Amino acid sequence: MTTATISGATISGHRGLQMDEPLIFELDSPGSSGVDLPAPPKTKAKTRLGAVPVRESVGLPGLSEPEVVRHYTRLSQKNYAIDAGFYPLGSCTMKHNPRLNEKMARLPGFADVHPLQPMTTIQGALELIDTLAGWLKALTGMKAVAMSPAAGAHGEMCGMMAIAAAHDHRGGPARKRVLVPESAHGTNPATAAALGMVVEAIPATADGRIDLAAFKAKLGFDVAAVMLTNPNTCGLFERDVRELADAVHQAGAFLYCDGANFNAIIGRVRVADLGVDAMHINLHKTFSTPHGGGGPGSGPVVFSQALAPFVPLPTIIHDDDGYRLVECQDEDEGTALAFGRMKAFHGQMGVFVRALAYTLSHGADGLHQASADAVLSANYVLAKLKGTLNAPFEGPCMHEALFDDKSLKDTGVTTLDIAKALIDEGFHPMTVYFPLVVHGAMLIEPTESESKRSIDQFIATMIGLAERAKEDAASFHAAPTLAPRRRLDETTAARKPILRWKTR
Repeated sequence: MTTATISGATISGHRGLQMDEPLIFELDSPGSSGVDLPAPPKTKAKTRLGAVPVRESVGLPGLSEPEVVRHYTRLSQKNYAIDAGFYPLGSCTMKHNPRLNEKMARLPGFADVHPLQPMTTIQGALELIDTLAGWLKALTGMKAVAMSPAAGAHGEMCGMMAIAAAHDHRGGPARKRVLVPESAHGTNPATAAALGMVVEAIPATADGRIDLAAFKAKLGFDVAAVMLTNPNTCGLFERDVRELADAVHQAGAFLYCDGANFNAIIGRVRVADLGVDAMHINLHKTFSTPHGGGGPGSGPVVFSQALAPFVPLPTIIHDDDGYRLVECQDEDEGTALAFGRMKAFHGQMGVFVRALAYTLSHGADGLHQASADAVLSANYVLAKLKGTLNAPFEGPCMHEALFDDKSLKDTGVTTLDIAKALIDEGFHPMTVYFPLVVHGAMLIEPTESESKRSIDQFIATMIGLAERAKEDAASFHAAPTLAPRRRLDETTAARKPILRWKTR
């Protein structure tokens, strides 16, 4: 047995079936190509690129076909995927995506549809969008919906623009203040600030919910809106939301609800009954669409009766002539007060198909059960880990269980160390250091689709890591040791990313 084998190193850099894979530029073999390309046609000029000078190489790597296939296959095997294991950060990035959804999205009539087709040729697509819109209104109790926003933050922008349009239509003194609880998602204050609003933070109480007294003290007739995340980022339901909404409306303002955590309450809470005026719904979270790696997303926004006239275009009308899109302000169509449109075309069709397939396959009772299972899973994690990790807030949670780093005090192990060690254990890390109101936060969301067996395995691993932290902190500082790459300098990578390959 060689020294290399004993130490775990290998001559090739491979580890069994886990192949070491360099950058594709490092595999470049000048002159190699997986396809025969025709010679470029001759021209009178030296170059067909005008004044652009001729270079010796355009910098693209040359590889044979087997090398290209192997390269991308090996890269795909280094990705963590919901098909491979448990995501403890849940619907925020990835939960199980039923293959039925994918089959429906690949039907030629949906996969090949083009937004510039004549409306007579896309009646089925328009009917699908309108049907999904009907479900979203029914599930929330709201009066109108904008389907085009591209994702959550885009939906927030849509809702807040409708609120601004409503205030402009009313007239009166300018309203520029927006109140945002500290337990809200970070995109909420960013969205308000992007619209030129003045953001004021509302503190949380010791139980992780909005401080109602502090909120009422800040509320005035120059407030345009309150942006509330419910359930909030601590995984807790805001119990005083109805009283808060009444106070907001009495002051002439609107209540915007961040619906990113709708997965916890779908089928069980009608947000209209809470006094909400606008709420975005992340279809790529609650209604299961592949979202790993940042896309694709979709963030329809539902509106109350008070904001319904200001919903952006386009909107779908169903009459005796079938389905049609209204894309211009038209008093006869009821769109005279629409504030404009959010983006080109009509929204993310592929996500619409998947979301409707998910909805119809579950039905109202299935969605009701899904939210119950999501909350049950999170509370199971909370109950099992409470004796090992510290939960900063008393009582049950909603869809995600929150822990802080108090149990790691004096061990020399940090929340980040635990996250990196989870990679060696074969788990994607949970959300860490968020929400900001909790020091060293570990936010765990198992969702409704994980089995008790997979959750138990994760719980046992977390307990084991917490126990090891008391005895062997050094092993955490090197983690991950079994991943294709070691721990990176994430701060430098974020601030000084190297985005261009340069030959040496």
